[in-house]
Amino acid sequence: MRKHILTAIQAHAAETYPAECCGLLLALGRKQQYFPCKNIAAEPSEEFSIDPEEYAAAEDLGEIIGIIHSHPDATSRPSPRDLAMCEATAMPWHILSWPEGDLRTVVPTGETPLLKRPFVHGAWDCWQVCADWYKREWGLEFEAFKRSDGWWESKDNASLYETNYEDAGFYRVDQPQRGDMVVMEVGRTVHPNHAGIFLAANPALPGEDAETFGPGPFLLHHLYGRPSEIIVYGGPWHDRTRLILRHKDAKQPT
Repeated sequence: MRKHILTAIQAHAAETYPAECCGLLLALGRKQQYFPCKNIAAEPSEEFSIDPEEYAAAEDLGEIIGIIHSHPDATSRPSPRDLAMCEATAMPWHILSWPEGDLRTVVPTGETPLLKRPFVHGAWDCWQVCADWYKREWGLEFEAFKRSDGWWESKDNASLYETNYEDAGFYRVDQPQRGDMVVMEVGRTVHPNHAGIFLAANPALPGEDAETFGPGPFLLHHLYGRPSEIIVYGGPWHDRTRLILRHKDAKQPT
């Protein structure tokens, strides 16, 4: 990190303390610049959210090459959300502990395991584990759908799975085969709010230890507040199912 940029970040962290500061690292030709942003999170001492208008303004000035925020009265160690969002944004995250002053950089790996990832809504959640399975297993990629936490709790909000599945290339079927997405209703909800990948009798995920019991069928999913896992699909999970979706480019099971 260049000295004048680090100085600017430290000044911003001191100004916003005890709230988290946040900003963007810009490339302006051969120069770099720190672009401070307003933290519009509901609890700015615990998390940060960059104002979308300020993000757009930064994009007009130069290329965004990093995201920066502070950890007030804490170490620069990245939280699970930091790690998840670093992967989701596909750019380095720089974390400054304040007032300690230690700066740490986290770089996206592009290879997040499907199993045992912590739950971070909007980055590592039930939709994302499905999208990542499709990318890894079938080479399919989807746009980064925006979703706010708790969208499923109000009739005033769009039902995201029901509204978007056709545009994403899915169509409804009656009986699942390996690779289909199973959409369910879990907990107190007015919309189908949970999804997983139907694995049929084969729970294998190359390169990962999938601990399973019984003959299946199996489901890869990521339940709110829990690590991602493979479960037996049946009983209450079958009863919660509202949609079975197959992608138009689905590979036929062998």
